[in-house]
Amino acid sequence: MNEANLTEGRRANGNKVALVLGSGGARGYAHIGVIEALEARGYEIISIAGCSMGALIGGIYASGKLPEYRDWVCDLDYLDVLRLVDVTWSPMGAMRASKVMSKLEGLVGDTLIEDLPIPVTTVATDLVRQREVWFQNGPLLRAIRASIAVPGVITPVHLGDQVLVDGGLLNPLPMMPILAAHEADFVVAVNVTAHSPQPVSLEELLPKEESSDSRTTRELDRDANIGGWMDEVRATTRRLWGELGSSNEEGEVDETVDLRGKREWGKLDMILESFDITQAALAKYKIAGYPPDVLIEVPKTVCSTYEFHRAKDLIRLGRHLADEALARSMPRTASDAAKSGVSE
Repeated sequence: MNEANLTEGRRANGNKVALVLGSGGARGYAHIGVIEALEARGYEIISIAGCSMGALIGGIYASGKLPEYRDWVCDLDYLDVLRLVDVTWSPMGAMRASKVMSKLEGLVGDTLIEDLPIPVTTVATDLVRQREVWFQNGPLLRAIRASIAVPGVITPVHLGDQVLVDGGLLNPLPMMPILAAHEADFVVAVNVTAHSPQPVSLEELLPKEESSDSRTTRELDRDANIGGWMDEVRATTRRLWGELGSSNEEGEVDETVDLRGKREWGKLDMILESFDITQAALAKYKIAGYPPDVLIEVPKTVCSTYEFHRAKDLIRLGRHLADEALARSMPRTASDAAKSGVSE
């Protein structure tokens, strides 16, 4: 038997997984469903590399607090998410993310990455040196905070002379750190910024038996206008603009408070959408350069970056897409799981 056949046999019979979790805002909740699908089939995750939301989910999972985090996010409605938005007027970003980080601190405390039972690498970008930064030791919360700092939206982390922002700026799907996990039987990568030939919605991708009764009429009406909860944020922003004033350098009012507020949030929407497109393109290159054994792709059209109130459906979608990908790429283990009565 040649080396290729030996490797294939090892992967087919082994259960050790190196997991790559990509960036993509709210779509990153799908990572939770992927992890659930892997665990349900008896796979052991022995190494994780994550970027942005992938860094957050990966770090929380490795710390053993994913069930508590899952319960929290599944209980958030769009007004709860709105209350987590802490607007700042820093020129480095519109939000501080301090409320979210406070919640995470309550879960994982001052955990160090090197003390986690599973090796974790989180990826950020250093704006000063214009290169990736891999966190493989030090405070877990600091590594997560740096990795989620979307440029222009969430304020960066200053560490020494480094100015650290979202790793998705250079590497939204960090395959390289995981390649060092030689003990893994196979690599699973989750791309949550995948292109699709035609726009596809979350409801269209979910199995019919799940999507039919999973959401109330009120929830469906609420989400008919994607990102509708942002109206409340815009109103808050307009009030804050009013408090700061809207005069130019000569003291002349050149635009109304209402227009100024709408324009400012228009800028943020533009930043998020542009960042999303860039990450999607970079992820394609990473996959082409370092193809994983199992690739799970969540189309970026299923929801917008900031729809964090849709955790339940996104988690369910991640589990569903993971099941499909495992059935395609690992048919033997998928069928064995089915025979053993493994269910969601």
